[in-house]
Amino acid sequence: MLYRVFGASELPALVSAFMESYEVVAPVKRGAHYSFEPISSPKEMDLAYDTTLASPKRYFLPPRETLMRYDAATNEVADFTEEVTPRVIFGAHACDINAINRLDLVFRDGRYPDPYYKARREATIIVGVSCTPDADCFCNLWDADEARFGYDLFLHRLGDKFLVSISSVEAANILESAVDLRDATDEDRIEFRHATRARQAAFNPDIPEIQDVAMLMDAFHSDPFWEEFGNRCLACNACAAVCPTCFCFDIQDVLDPNGQAGERQRVWDACTSPQFAMVAGGHNFRPTGRERVRHRMYHKLNGFLATYDRMLCVGCGRCVKACKADINPIRVLEFFEKKGAEGAC
Repeated sequence: MLYRVFGASELPALVSAFMESYEVVAPVKRGAHYSFEPISSPKEMDLAYDTTLASPKRYFLPPRETLMRYDAATNEVADFTEEVTPRVIFGAHACDINAINRLDLVFRDGRYPDPYYKARREATIIVGVSCTPDADCFCNLWDADEARFGYDLFLHRLGDKFLVSISSVEAANILESAVDLRDATDEDRIEFRHATRARQAAFNPDIPEIQDVAMLMDAFHSDPFWEEFGNRCLACNACAAVCPTCFCFDIQDVLDPNGQAGERQRVWDACTSPQFAMVAGGHNFRPTGRERVRHRMYHKLNGFLATYDRMLCVGCGRCVKACKADINPIRVLEFFEKKGAEGAC
């Protein structure tokens, strides 16, 4: 890994350099919250944010997108082509970069890559930035608090300078043209080590660190805990809307007003929706909140791990804030901690 250093005062120049050839999407403060939005000036960006309401996922997997158009009268189908915007996601935290890496496993790196996702992903440069966790962050528990790959540049703030990790030639060329770079010194590396330790110490110690979570999800699959959890669920799908790794979708055919032609669309869906597991004939494979909530948590903490060797949850804490019924992975960890304490008695 190549590390270089530049002054923090040069950050606007770097953003402006990217804006010459790319749409730059960055964290912007809106009222009391932050969101990833296209910016027209570096002044709009705020890298000191704690977390955004939603992740950058929608720039790779839009909430609604057209896959093809069809004409029922002529029985013709035409692939839908959309101009892909060259884009820079500037200021993504490590958890969001790790979330994109997980989406890559599903939509880009599998046996049948998704052409829509792949086109957007390949047209996007990702610039990460270090952060300080808030009380709801638990990315450290899932090994998602550091981004080891999946970015082009990663900026570590060290006082009045940035230590930057460089992972792509394209981003490196823009970086070198925009700022005055120097090689990292031993002093810079010591500062970086201290900053890393301070960030690690800032995680909420009250969030239980539980070993073998995936195994425990199997062991307590039938526990009454899931009944209580499911009865509280409002099926509002807020958790899936803000989650950076939820990728379930529905396919819908939308007719034009003439009723002859239309388009097929991919739309975000969620396994917490009561209709999600309903099939033809009216049978529902997960008819109760207990089954739906348990399935969501199982997929995040066990099922994806079994296939891809990593948790689907990246511990960003967005669902903790979004859920009005207090249903989230932290509560599952607390449940496992309680069961462990009971077993020790």
